[in-house]
Amino acid sequence: MIEFVTVFLLFLAAHVVPMRTGLRDVVIRRLGRGFYLAGYSIISLLLLIWLLMAATRAPYLGLWPTTPATVVIAMILMLGATILFACGVTRANPVSISFNNGPFCDSKPGIFALTHHPILWAFFLWSVAHCIVNGDAVSVVLFAAFAIFSLLGRRALERRAARSIAKVRFDAIMASTSGSFGVRLRRAMSARLAIEILLGFVVFTVLLGLHGWAIGVDPLAHFG
Repeated sequence: MIEFVTVFLLFLAAHVVPMRTGLRDVVIRRLGRGFYLAGYSIISLLLLIWLLMAATRAPYLGLWPTTPATVVIAMILMLGATILFACGVTRANPVSISFNNGPFCDSKPGIFALTHHPILWAFFLWSVAHCIVNGDAVSVVLFAAFAIFSLLGRRALERRAARSIAKVRFDAIMASTSGSFGVRLRRAMSARLAIEILLGFVVFTVLLGLHGWAIGVDPLAHFG
């Protein structure tokens, strides 16, 4: 349990300290945004892997059983997560998590017509799915914390963007989600979005097929 708590605190610190202390902006100014994103992504991934491994080694305290029903719910949420991730990962996004340094496309916003934070929402759905399907205390604490972190991160990223982007430009980007859901959906639709949604299905299928080999737990085994 000591290992889990220690790594959990390190993981939270890695995501909070750079933004709160201004370290992120200092590194970007000196070494470039690409260098920061690459290093930050590698560190975050390594900490996440370590954290998940520490969770498997922590004492087990069951709260509810894993059933075919919880697995189905988790799979539905994970499908939504992979689609959101696929729709947002390649697009430039000045107000949220992005791996593309290019300009925001006002005329073809894609998923950003529905939400400014597709990757954060993907992480949220991933967290909720694993919180539901893993009914032990450590997993619930871990994934519930991830879910809360995802929700809180939206406002923090928007506040940071508001400080770093000209107000007129920031307001224009935020206006991409204005209007009724139907209006926003029509604004989002494009051939590129259709391809991204299809890619999300493919990623979901691959992750489902590899889950047993990579994680040691096969979700489909509950239906055998």
